[in-house]
Amino acid sequence: VQLQASGGGLVQAGDSLRLSCAASGRTSSGFTTAWFRQAPGKEREFVAAIFRSGGSTHYTDSVKGRFTISRDRAKNTMYLQMNNLKPEDTAVYYCAASSRIILSSLRIPSAYDDWGQGTEVTVSS
Repeated sequence: VQLQASGGGLVQAGDSLRLSCAASGRTSSGFTTAWFRQAPGKEREFVAAIFRSGGSTHYTDSVKGRFTISRDRAKNTMYLQMNNLKPEDTAVYYCAASSRIILSSLRIPSAYDDWGQGTEVTVSS
């Protein structure tokens, strides 16, 4: 599946942004879809995911209560609504997908097969 992320930008602390990730290709299969982010000089880290079986959502602790992951199957698009943004949220955000991931591997980047190109989010203080 091919992924295209968009929606990043430069905002101030406390602002909101909504990222989108449009999927194309073999989207008829059940996919786990996720958002990761990578700040300069740091490793790529898990942000949020929707598991393929049951659609449960999962978040890293630092974004719980501020970020919401969702998807629109009719549009083959996944979203990340980010509220109350903080300077530490500054990073390039990537969407990822996998049709075979298991729950215990949800937060591991190498477990995902397909990646979008990334969209940059900068939060100024």
